[in-house]
Amino acid sequence: MAALPRINIIFADGHQSPSGRNPSLYSSMKAYTYIDKGRFGLIDKPKPAILEPTDALVRVTLGSICTSDLHIKHGSVPRAVPGITVGHEMVGVVEELGSEVKGFREGDRVTVNVETFCGECYFCRHGYVNNCTSPHGGWALGCRIDGGQAEYVRVPLAQQGLNRIPDGVTDEQALFVGDILATGFWAARISEISEEDTVLIIGAGPTGICTLLCVMLKHPKRVIVCEQSEERRAFVNEHYPDVLLTAPGECHDFVLRHSDHQGADRVLEVAGGKDTFQLAWQCARPNAVVTVVALYDESQILPLPQMYGKNLIFKTGGVDGCDCEEILRLIEEGKIDTTPLITHRFPLSRIAEAYELFEQKRDGVIKIAVTP
Repeated sequence: MAALPRINIIFADGHQSPSGRNPSLYSSMKAYTYIDKGRFGLIDKPKPAILEPTDALVRVTLGSICTSDLHIKHGSVPRAVPGITVGHEMVGVVEELGSEVKGFREGDRVTVNVETFCGECYFCRHGYVNNCTSPHGGWALGCRIDGGQAEYVRVPLAQQGLNRIPDGVTDEQALFVGDILATGFWAARISEISEEDTVLIIGAGPTGICTLLCVMLKHPKRVIVCEQSEERRAFVNEHYPDVLLTAPGECHDFVLRHSDHQGADRVLEVAGGKDTFQLAWQCARPNAVVTVVALYDESQILPLPQMYGKNLIFKTGGVDGCDCEEILRLIEEGKIDTTPLITHRFPLSRIAEAYELFEQKRDGVIKIAVTP
């Protein structure tokens, strides 16, 4: 019988085991799990193990809760599999590597990409990694396979799914790189923003603010943020005072007054509200680009007769999260800082409480950092 791989295990309480055996074969961990529609639960599960030579095992050091997790909870993600560990926003430390994973070593601090992609298929080679044809391609972690609201996570196709965190970047600075910051970066990139543009961002939730940060890297002429919540408008005003602010009921007229060409040149819809898709195209100038970043709980209507003559270009998700290395470089250079978004911190043992706070948007919450 072949000898089991020798690895040094760091447990959740910080102590280390010098065992020469692989504890993933017999130890358990806490994991927040999709039980069925409307119900998550913190349960004991076996610690994951390497299944394929392209896998990595990561000890999660910090995670977060995403609005997409709530979509799973409420049954709005048909591909989500009951029984999986949820969570796709995480950073951690490489615990073990499959034999085919190169460029990393045990002990590396890493971000974990929300998307799993092979890097070799037609879509990956053209940068459309969300459409990777691998069986695990696209959004798998925390949706179709076990994710990171747990003590450990197995990352398939880890060569593409991990990025090393620079020494000068903290876990909190890197926490959103693999998901909402990658989403904002992707949205800004595909929107083809110029320095002459007026850009409207609908929604100032976590993804909306990450999108705002990435849009500002393009230096457009003006940026307008439309947000229903007075509290979140105040947050944007405090941290990004050059941004113009409006509310949905006033947005259309506000954009007309603060744009040069009968509407916004670029509209990024990040809110996913009942009427925000309609608001997005109505606020766009003729021949504008409308980028739909949001997920919706209900189908949206494209009213072509009313839109006739506007000649709009629509671009839709999901995110092609293949820019994480560049995003980490920008964080290291001080050009992106998402740490103000972390308003609350919880241990994994209290994650149900954290979910309730996040879903109800209480106590000024924007993002929650969860420590296993």
